[in-house]
Amino acid sequence: MRFPLALSLKIARHIVRHKLKRTPRFAMVLQLEPLHTCNLTCTGCGRIREYSTSLKDMMSLEDCLASAAECDAPMVSICGGEPLIYPKIEELIAGLLQQSRIVYICTNGVFMRKKLKDYLAATYSPAIEPTLTRLLAEQLISNKDAETVRKGKTDGRPVIRPSKWLYWNVHVDGLEYTHDLIVEREGVFKECVEAIRMAKILGYQVATNTTVYKETEIKEIEQMFEFFSSLEVDGHTISPGYDYDAAKQDMVRRLGRKPEDFFLTRAMTREKFAKIQEWGERFTIFGTPVYQEFLAGKRELTCTAWAIPTRNIQGWKAPCYLMTDGHYDGYQEMLDKVDWAKYGVVDGVARDPRCKECMVHCGYDPSGALGTNYQAGDNWKNFRYNFWPRPKPSYEGRKVQAFNGASIGQGHLAQAKAAVKAGLAGAKPAFQNKGNNGHSGGSCGTGDTTQRDELLARIRDQKT
Repeated sequence: MRFPLALSLKIARHIVRHKLKRTPRFAMVLQLEPLHTCNLTCTGCGRIREYSTSLKDMMSLEDCLASAAECDAPMVSICGGEPLIYPKIEELIAGLLQQSRIVYICTNGVFMRKKLKDYLAATYSPAIEPTLTRLLAEQLISNKDAETVRKGKTDGRPVIRPSKWLYWNVHVDGLEYTHDLIVEREGVFKECVEAIRMAKILGYQVATNTTVYKETEIKEIEQMFEFFSSLEVDGHTISPGYDYDAAKQDMVRRLGRKPEDFFLTRAMTREKFAKIQEWGERFTIFGTPVYQEFLAGKRELTCTAWAIPTRNIQGWKAPCYLMTDGHYDGYQEMLDKVDWAKYGVVDGVARDPRCKECMVHCGYDPSGALGTNYQAGDNWKNFRYNFWPRPKPSYEGRKVQAFNGASIGQGHLAQAKAAVKAGLAGAKPAFQNKGNNGHSGGSCGTGDTTQRDELLARIRDQKT
């Protein structure tokens, strides 16, 4: 099965119960944002810009757990911001699991290994020495880490333990060069890979989460799937990049770029996702085949954004994860007060101009599960896709040259670093160099120029 049986049955029972009760709108997945603080400044992400005045604020643990109970979604995706920065992330996860939720930890991966080492320390006994030996041999922990683990964990706080109800959902937007460029920091892809490898050794379920942009090479995405399949990753979520307001404004103000050069139109999405159904047969892509048909341009769907509500520090965000027309104190209040007929695309016509190009999973993937725009055979497609055996790992993916950026000295800051190292006082770095995947250094924008600016300052200092 693509999704464990217990999890699939839980979601199916939730849908059937509400269908029998004729509930007009109900939550499938809660997007829970306990904070918006993040350690990265990813190109295309407008979250930390939209909520820039409240980055130091966060939801209380009690509010987080109460929100999950209030909307009663069977699945909670903890996002943000970077959720591992949330001071009580372990308590939050433990509380959601106690509520019998399926939990996704949507992380950029940078702090993930720290949480895995906390788990090892909390459960240490001589019996896990072979595991420590393996982690040391594969350079996933250091000797110092191993000694810290052996001392145990005594602070009494919970840790994030492996569970069939829990997934690490790691943000990966391509192979090394592309991903590091999009997240605007070199070395992040490598850390993600090491965290995923370590998590799999320790018995966690791990998925990847990918957004496709205008200049994303589809061949590279296919290679990315092959590579992570060879690491025995448990599944993948993939969605087109869409120019929602906050991200679009950031693209113009911070990066000085035109949003249309970065984000996808509907026509571009269908071109990029033409092979999505083929990928769905080869790799464990989460979601419904109905949504895949929509992405490939083979059918239309009506947006059901209310099925994946967002709760953050300002309240219940509406109308969707990407667009903000207001925040509400209660989940039911949001459902009742939002005029849902004002949004989405119906029969090719956008009810709201902001919805025109959107085909994002948080609006349309639940439509495939809920039978919106139902066509004969849809239920069988969904059942077969999710309950048939999932694709086997593609060990051919070990041949993919995934580390094609900073690891081989060809990251987007490579020429600036080389100039500093060589002491070329008069050198002017060219930040348009190409990595092995053929992308130019400016194709996705580097946004946070801190690293580059520091390097240029050092070059100027050498001049004087």
